[in-house]
Amino acid sequence: MPTLNSAIVFAYHNVGVQCLSVLLKHGIDVRLVVTHRDNPEENIWFDSVAALAQAHSIPVITPDDPNTAEIVQQLRQADFLFSFYYRHMLSPEVLALPKRGAYNMHGSLLPKYRGRVPINWAIIKGETETGATLHEMVEKPDAGRIVDQMAVTILPNDLAIDVFNKVVVAAAVLLDRSLPALIAGTAGLRTQELSQGSYFGGRKPEDGIINWDDSAQNIHNLIRAVAPPYPGAMTSVAGKQVVIARSQLEPGRCVPGKQGFLEVDSQHCMAGCGDGGRLRILEVIINDKLYAGAELGEQLGIGVHALGK
Repeated sequence: MPTLNSAIVFAYHNVGVQCLSVLLKHGIDVRLVVTHRDNPEENIWFDSVAALAQAHSIPVITPDDPNTAEIVQQLRQADFLFSFYYRHMLSPEVLALPKRGAYNMHGSLLPKYRGRVPINWAIIKGETETGATLHEMVEKPDAGRIVDQMAVTILPNDLAIDVFNKVVVAAAVLLDRSLPALIAGTAGLRTQELSQGSYFGGRKPEDGIINWDDSAQNIHNLIRAVAPPYPGAMTSVAGKQVVIARSQLEPGRCVPGKQGFLEVDSQHCMAGCGDGGRLRILEVIINDKLYAGAELGEQLGIGVHALGK
């Protein structure tokens, strides 16, 4: 197999670690890794791209802006550019630098869920599958020609972390099988039909506040989509700020008039939702501590409580 002479890698998070590992497995000459400094205000639950690069004696930089003239100068000597969950947009000038193209690994089946946090959005929207897409980078985000894709299943009670871990594996397998054709120049890229897809922006912690007037299915999807290690789906119960960490759709309907109320006894914790559906609450977080089972009654109080008030 022909050898890829050189690559510059923009990467972060577990997808970044696994995809960089794939490049190294294939003997790629990774000349520079561009990554992010960890934010002390963020929950850093994922692996370090910088640590992996340093373990292989690869130079690492962490610029606040990767598009400055100073950084561009460091990127000139590369055949390929790869981006694996890097968070900043790259300028057309940067994308034009590599001799043989710039490629990004995106966490959805493009053209669906272009943009930010695609896994979380896919769960919120009730999708039953998502995946990873390796695509050519162009000025418009996540809009370039597709090299290859791999789907993963989203099960009814999967949390975002469960789906993310599946996508990490899919991304590594996808890159591993796509690299030989990219290196040989024989990859068959196909144009995206953007009109058949969707684009979503970033999410903030406050976007996780539960609207109990919504349907049980939609609330369950939100809880799954933002469950820890993400910021969580938030509400208030009996004056306490609570993160609902895990839920389950419950058969049957809530008692009329109990929509928006939580019924708690020694064995069950049941929420009535706006469509009359019911959610069994399995885990909550109060003051950064996780509670489940009989602890729910102890912490929330036995009885009927208005939700979000």
